[in-house]
Amino acid sequence: MHRPAGHAPYSSRQPRGHGARRRLRSATPSPRPPGSPTASMAAPCVSCSAALSRRLFLGTRVVLARSQGLWKASAAGAQAGSGPQLSRLIHTTVVTTKKSVPASRREVYTEDFIKKQIEEFNLGKRHLANMMGEDPETFTQEDVDRAITYLFPSGLFEKRARPIMKHPEQIFPKQRAVQWGEDGRPFHFLFYTGKQSYYSLMHDIYGKILQVENQQNQLLPKSLLPENTEVLDLIGSRWLIKEELEEMLVEKLSDQDYTQLIRLLEKLGRLASGPAEQEFVSRFRRSLAVQSKRQEVPPVQHDAQGMPFSTGQGRRKTATAEAVVSGHGSGRIRVNGVDYLRYFPVMQDREQLMFPLHFLDRLGKHDVTCTVSGGGRSAQAGAIRLAVARALCSFVSEDEVEWMRQGMCRGRARVRPALSGSEAVRGFGNLHHAACGPCAGPSVLRDLRVILRPDRCRVNVR
Repeated sequence: MHRPAGHAPYSSRQPRGHGARRRLRSATPSPRPPGSPTASMAAPCVSCSAALSRRLFLGTRVVLARSQGLWKASAAGAQAGSGPQLSRLIHTTVVTTKKSVPASRREVYTEDFIKKQIEEFNLGKRHLANMMGEDPETFTQEDVDRAITYLFPSGLFEKRARPIMKHPEQIFPKQRAVQWGEDGRPFHFLFYTGKQSYYSLMHDIYGKILQVENQQNQLLPKSLLPENTEVLDLIGSRWLIKEELEEMLVEKLSDQDYTQLIRLLEKLGRLASGPAEQEFVSRFRRSLAVQSKRQEVPPVQHDAQGMPFSTGQGRRKTATAEAVVSGHGSGRIRVNGVDYLRYFPVMQDREQLMFPLHFLDRLGKHDVTCTVSGGGRSAQAGAIRLAVARALCSFVSEDEVEWMRQGMCRGRARVRPALSGSEAVRGFGNLHHAACGPCAGPSVLRDLRVILRPDRCRVNVR
């Protein structure tokens, strides 16, 4: 192939960079065999391509030199080396990737926005009351929820996805007002800690602790410290949980921050402080409902022969029982006039019936006469057990009554809910064959409360 003198081989002068290679491929024609009629025409093109590659190489060098602050020196070298062949410089650009956009900040709800939402809520509430035929003045939030459920029925499993109509204060979270002035300076000196309310509260608690300790140190040398010091009574109340404290301070707290705050409050509560400090600590506690009350035990009654006895009632599901426990007996137990061994053929039901007597170690010391109705055998045994346990409270001490209150004298309110058709189909799939074809009976359909298609039966009945 013809190559002009003074030019370097084509392969040794390849330009750098992908962009230069693409331009070179588009500008360089494909090589042709020497015997073809256009071979002589291709030789000058190769020469031109070599010159073009030199220009691209020099242009790339100029771009690199410009990035290093050597623009003038590289431009002078390019002009001296290329001579009249270099007409213009080809600049290559580097594709820059777009930086990831930061997450959007929490939307700020202004006071005017909240006021507007409250006005719209009150107006919508009046319209809703008129639609439901109620008095708008006495239309409460419970009535609003009931009306929304009636007007917009939803079968969504997640209750938070169902339509609601709540007060704007419950929908929009609480936010702090502007904490800096027109000059840009924050109002609080702990603003730049990020948790100004939390650290301000910690400062206040520690200041009160130092104040109480200084007062005690001044009274101790003079022997003026009272002997009977009043300590804050923490019984019947609890500390605020982390979520409640965050709602009070309108700040997010870590577990470590919450633990440190509770420790300081406990230290202040243990000190012999005055009523002001006790009132300060009580702001961070919530009273608990009294759950432990003494059970009223009926007194022991006596019949015409002077025999002591006591009665008790019990319920379990749909079964109702009444038990009469005699004070002196031989351990005989009768249910509806029948011995309990015959009435309850299942061992588990017998154990349920005798458990209160076994728990108090009174087997063989009392005679029990029971009357029960409704429910099945298991429910009747549970109702009799509750009735016997309540009747035995008249014959035992107060401590034993407290032991029985752990769960023996309390009814079990668990009842199997009535299922709809779809729920029954999904929950009792193994029993579907009993409600189709010749297997079905009126009692089965009444108990299951389902209407099933015979072609969906799992058992092939012919």
